[in-house]
Amino acid sequence: MLIRYGYEMTLTCPQPTALVCLLSVHEDRAADIRIPETVFTTPDVATSTYRDLFGNRCLRLVAPAGDLTIWGDATIEDDGKPDRSLLGAREIPVSELPDDCLVYLMGSRYCETDRLSQIAWDMFGTVSSGWGRVQAICDFVHGYIQFDYMRARSTRTAFEAFHERVGVCRDFAHLAVALCRCLNIPARYINGHLGDIGIPVVDPMDFSAWIEVFLDGAWHTFDPRNNTPRIGRIIVARGRDAADIPLINSFGPHVLKAFRVWTYEVTNLQHMQSVAEGAV
Repeated sequence: MLIRYGYEMTLTCPQPTALVCLLSVHEDRAADIRIPETVFTTPDVATSTYRDLFGNRCLRLVAPAGDLTIWGDATIEDDGKPDRSLLGAREIPVSELPDDCLVYLMGSRYCETDRLSQIAWDMFGTVSSGWGRVQAICDFVHGYIQFDYMRARSTRTAFEAFHERVGVCRDFAHLAVALCRCLNIPARYINGHLGDIGIPVVDPMDFSAWIEVFLDGAWHTFDPRNNTPRIGRIIVARGRDAADIPLINSFGPHVLKAFRVWTYEVTNLQHMQSVAEGAV
């Protein structure tokens, strides 16, 4: 399966403003790229890239005063299979976890393990450990939080989402991540593209957030917002929570003036290559 994905966003800055943007596909999918990402800005500004502490690709630039549009587009190959389920996957004792998993047990900006620990153990401490316990957490979060774009708040934490019972995909992810960590299960926050492949189109397309949990020696995908296996996830960035991987980190005030995302299946690679070449 071939999936075309991309984004276009326009920011307005009152003065020249440094930006760090996490918008490109993660390096672990580099071998699947069939049409490399084309990125340009209007007006044209100098850009550079670097890898952050979590291995994410970051775009660095200075936005001029006024409007700046950032546009990116690429095509990737996907196996077309839904998220894998490994129902027998077991939890790994903390003493046996790889060193690089330990950071995903700690509290973080949006995932207050100290405030949710007793709640997590009271609710899920007696649930059979492993895949089933993580799925029980996701089932709970999926049914407990009401999805509402109009009540989104960039500062809402997992603890606040638990008490307010409303949010968007990042809030579902933060609460599930925090509850997993409280139970000594490493969990990390993911953002990326998730199109409507194989399901009815309901909402306008947007970047999505889900989670990965470390079980049986590997990271596995869970999605407390949708809570069903999906086709064609394209990871952009991984981190402890949304504070680590904002789509745009602005070192000064800005207003998001326009924003759109696309993710859809394509069938003619040669035609797509011609389109991409014409866009450059």
